[in-house]
Amino acid sequence: MSTLIPCIIAGGAGTRLWPVSREAMPKPFMRLPDGESLLQKTFVRATALKDVGRLLTVTNREVFFRTLDDYRQLNKARIELDFILEPFGRNTAPAIAAAALHISHLYGEDAQLLVLPADHLIKDVQAFAAAVDSARQLAEQGWLVTFGIVPTHAETGFGYIEKGQALNTESFQVSRFVEKPDAATAKAYVDGGQHLWNGGMFCMRADAILQEMRELVPDVVTAVQQCLQLSHRKEGKHELQVELDGGSFAQAQDISIDYAVMERSNKVAVVPCKLGWSDIGSWQAVRELTPADENGNQCNGETVLRDVTNCYIDSRKRLVGAVGLDNLIIIDTPDALLVADGTRSQDVKLIAQELKRIGHDAYKLHRTVTRPWGTYTVLEEGPRFKIKRIMVKPAASLSLQMHHHRSEHWIVVSGMALVTNGEDEFLLNTNESTFIKPGRTHRLVNPGVIDLVMIEVQSGEYLGEDDIVRFNDIYGRVPAEPSKP
Repeated sequence: MSTLIPCIIAGGAGTRLWPVSREAMPKPFMRLPDGESLLQKTFVRATALKDVGRLLTVTNREVFFRTLDDYRQLNKARIELDFILEPFGRNTAPAIAAAALHISHLYGEDAQLLVLPADHLIKDVQAFAAAVDSARQLAEQGWLVTFGIVPTHAETGFGYIEKGQALNTESFQVSRFVEKPDAATAKAYVDGGQHLWNGGMFCMRADAILQEMRELVPDVVTAVQQCLQLSHRKEGKHELQVELDGGSFAQAQDISIDYAVMERSNKVAVVPCKLGWSDIGSWQAVRELTPADENGNQCNGETVLRDVTNCYIDSRKRLVGAVGLDNLIIIDTPDALLVADGTRSQDVKLIAQELKRIGHDAYKLHRTVTRPWGTYTVLEEGPRFKIKRIMVKPAASLSLQMHHHRSEHWIVVSGMALVTNGEDEFLLNTNESTFIKPGRTHRLVNPGVIDLVMIEVQSGEYLGEDDIVRFNDIYGRVPAEPSKP
């Protein structure tokens, strides 16, 4: 059988899981109770399959380094990693077209592409592997195979797949895809036994999916082909990056693979499976991962409760006291608090959408922000000042940069810093500091083997993150216009 290339698709902001999931730290990076992220669980599941040649990931370039950090913690077998980095999302059809063209060119047209969302949870990994084996047999015959989750209840939040003619004892041709139904229709689907949840996972040969796309959405394939020809490639040890050209990628139609191909093709098959699957699409889905106490409550963090029933409370940093509550969802983060009726967890996305509309930072950023070199946390801010805690990983470096409107005072808390301040370069040890005037070029490097932790005090008329001009950056972040640090 031909080579299998799992392709993890990491897109979307996970707005129904705000305030934990945000644009700059979306749902795939959410940590579950066992400490692993959804992305890490997908990585482990994919790389444990038989005949895996490499792992391909399609994701936004802004979260590339965080993705790499999650993978490197688990990649003990040194699986080769390919990345296709999108400048912005254009939905799943362009993403899958790019993946299919990429693996067809590098690994052969007969290579099989296994498309996996980065943010789904599958508890029965053995059943998943068996379902992939069944799907690969069909894919080898030219079928575009999707995985249909056997429903456990009448769910109105998922699309459904209607089974058609049996292809063998384990799979069926797809009769049709059905949009999210109302409650009565969903119950009829479950009772009838002919419908499966659409899990958004696919297995197909690269040449088979490209042939269907060229027939049904030829403009998408043409646009993505042109984009790949113009895109920058970077190859390192065990890793290959393709950074998609923004101008040409914008020409690709914003359309899902379901609308573009799956709902229109007569070559789609489905493998029914019971995987212990969840799309973790809402706080209601998250709370189902944790056993309830005798009062029906699920709590993460320190709580003092009186007459509280059927509530989900997640507060890792602060104590929560509650009296006389029933069926609420309470999510506390350092800079935002969510309180929602337990029956309306799908509507949390409306809060995130409103924050985006008004341009509030809490839509995109957490108080702690991940960067390629480490993290920064805003500790305090007010008129004309901002205080940050900065952590720089060993051997990591911030860009050589300059600010027009603010000065910065750096104080080393632990570790050692190699500082460029104007024409001077020097080392700072614990409890030593330096002052950087507005308009002066500067850089911070951690030359040591432990994390560098420092406090940065900013002062000035304007303290926005966009007041930065980069001159040099080891992470390739020197754009034509000023950008974020």
